[in-house]
Amino acid sequence: MSGARPWRPAPGGLSLRVRVTPRGGADRIEGLGADAAGAPVLLVRVSAPPADGAANKALVRLVAKAAGVPKGAVTVEAGAAARIKRLHIAGEAAALEASFVAAFG
Repeated sequence: MSGARPWRPAPGGLSLRVRVTPRGGADRIEGLGADAAGAPVLLVRVSAPPADGAANKALVRLVAKAAGVPKGAVTVEAGAAARIKRLHIAGEAAALEASFVAAFG
């Protein structure tokens, strides 16, 4: 991926592209990857099924924990019914980005 990252500063926080695998056996962030077009994504597995928004709720909890923010600070901006989603994490963009760089490179 040559240094490309799935997060970028956005008004009021950070924008994050993720690829979610529902019913993935466990709730975990697997690291950096790319979507089918080669764009960077954060690879995430959640044990919850995609029905009734359960997978999105699990995703929000997991990303909030990784970012060190309350779950209310993380929202699904785009792709609520898709595997590729764009999240918004509210907070100070530089600090949030630093935490993701430290955790995922």
